[in-house]
Amino acid sequence: MKLLRISPFKHLLTHSRFLLTLRSEQGKYHSLILFRLSAGSDTVWDNCNRATPTSETIGSNVKAATPAKSERRAGMLENRQIYVMESTCPHLGADMSHAEIEEFEDTTVAVCPWHRYDFDLRTGKSEMGISTCTYSVEVKTDPEDDVEKVYIETPAGGSNWRLIELRPVSEEFADPPPPPLQPIAQINPVVPGSEVTESVVPTTDPPKTLMQWAVLILNTANPTLKVMRTRHAVQLFRTGKLESIGHRSSSAPAPPDVPPREESFLRNTVNPGKVKGRKKFSCMWELFLFSVVRHQIHRRSCSTRSQTLSNGRNIDLAWDIMARFGPSHPDLPPAFFSDFTKMALDESKHFSLLTSRLSATSPTTPYGSMPVHASLWESATITSHSLRSRLAIIHLVHEARGLDVNPGTIERFRRAGDAASVAAMEIIHADEVTHVTSGHRWFTWLCEKEGNIDPIATFREEVRKGWRGNVKGPFNIEDREKAGLTPAFYEHLTGEMAEEEMEQRRGAFKLDAGFQDLSVSDPVEAKITVEYEQKI
Repeated sequence: MKLLRISPFKHLLTHSRFLLTLRSEQGKYHSLILFRLSAGSDTVWDNCNRATPTSETIGSNVKAATPAKSERRAGMLENRQIYVMESTCPHLGADMSHAEIEEFEDTTVAVCPWHRYDFDLRTGKSEMGISTCTYSVEVKTDPEDDVEKVYIETPAGGSNWRLIELRPVSEEFADPPPPPLQPIAQINPVVPGSEVTESVVPTTDPPKTLMQWAVLILNTANPTLKVMRTRHAVQLFRTGKLESIGHRSSSAPAPPDVPPREESFLRNTVNPGKVKGRKKFSCMWELFLFSVVRHQIHRRSCSTRSQTLSNGRNIDLAWDIMARFGPSHPDLPPAFFSDFTKMALDESKHFSLLTSRLSATSPTTPYGSMPVHASLWESATITSHSLRSRLAIIHLVHEARGLDVNPGTIERFRRAGDAASVAAMEIIHADEVTHVTSGHRWFTWLCEKEGNIDPIATFREEVRKGWRGNVKGPFNIEDREKAGLTPAFYEHLTGEMAEEEMEQRRGAFKLDAGFQDLSVSDPVEAKITVEYEQKI
C-alpha cells in the first residue's frame, strides 16, 4: 500500500472536515474528504496507557513504541478518529462535504445530505446496497523533525499522486465551533452605501434548482445582494436543500448576455481597449487594489483617474459557466458544480475583502466611484460558444496571469507596511491557485471525454483561435505548475484571433461609458462581516 503525506497532524486541529484534491503523474484528479471526529487535544493514551490531555507528546511516544505497544499506537489513531473517503456520493455524485455523521449500532456513518444514503466511515459500505471507497490513514512521527504527520492510502488508477489542495470544508466545521452567526440579512452591506431593497430569497417564485439560483444571481445588479445570494445558494447546494442542480432540465433558465449593473457602476465602465497600462495586469483583484497602493504610498487621490479596475465580474463568471454550459453539457458531473460554486463563494469573499480594504485604506474613493474595465466579460462573451474555449481563455489565461502578477502586488503592499491588505491578498492568491486548478481539471476532463485528445495541443489551439497577442511572462512557474500548467502549455504562445472575428463574437457587447467625475462628500469606513461562508 502506497501512502501520501497529507499534513502535520496539528494542522488538522483547526477544523473537523477537510477537502483534499490529488493529482496523479498522468494528470488524473481525485477528490477526497477527511473527517476528524474527535478534537485533537482530547484525551489520548500514552505509552503507559495513561490518559493525557494533549497531543503534543504523542510524537515521542509513537517514535519510541515497541512491538509490544503497537496496539496502543493503533489505539491512539483510533481515538483521534480520522477517516478519509470519496468526496462524492456514489449514488448520483452528490457532494459529501456536509454529510451528517451518525452513530449506528457499533459503527459511525456519513449520511449523504441529498438522498440519505449512509456509508460506514471505516468500510464505505451502505445498508442501501452500494459502497464508496475509503482510504487507510496512518499517523507517523517524521524522524527528521520529530513532528507527527498524517498519511493516507493513495487511490488506484494512477501513480505518483500529489496533494494539490487541502482546505477546510467551511467555518461551520471549525474546532472549536465558531460563535453563532448573524442572520444573513443583518450583515452590513458589502459595499458601503449599497442598499439592499430585495430579500435574499425572492418572495415570489423562489429558485428551486442551482441553475435557477445561478441565473437569479447573474441578474442581480446590487453587489451586496449578489454576495448574499451567492452565500445562500452555495449553502443550499452543499446541504442538499435544492430540488436538483437542474442542468438536465429542458426548462433550465437562460443566463443574461451581460449581467446588469447598477447605474453608478455602468457610468464608470470603460472599453478594455482604452485602458492605459492594461498590459501590466490581468486579474480583477490586482487591478482593483492597484489604485489603493498608489493612494497608500503616494496619497494622491487623482491617481485613480489613470487606472481602471475590474468591477466584480469574477462572481458572475463562476455562475455563468454553470448556467450557460450546464444545460448544453448534461454529462457534467456534480463535482463540476461543486468546484464552480466553491469558486463563486471564493469570489464573493474576495470581493468583500477588497471592498473592505479599499474603504478602510481610501475612504474617499469607495467602490463604484472609480473607472472599471470590462475585459473579463468581453472574454466571456467571446468564449460563450464553447465550454472548452471558456475554460482555456478565462481560467487558464486570464486567471493564470493573476498567479504571475499577484506576488509582486503583495510585495508592494508589504513594503508599504499594510499588513491587513497583505493578509487579505495572500488569502486571495491561495484561492486563485485552486481556481486555475479547477480550470485545468475540467479542461482535461473535456479533452478526455472528446476522445482523449491531447490537452496541451488543444489548449494552445484554443488560445490561438480565441486570444489576441502574446501570452506574456514573466511566469510564476511554481504556482502554475501546482495548478497543472506546465511550461508546455503557455511558453511561446500567441493568440491569432482576427479583429473581425473578435468583433463578431463580441456582438452587442460594446461598453465605453468613459470616465465620470464622481465625488463622495462623507468618507465611509467599511464595517462588514467578511466570512468564508454564511451559515443559514
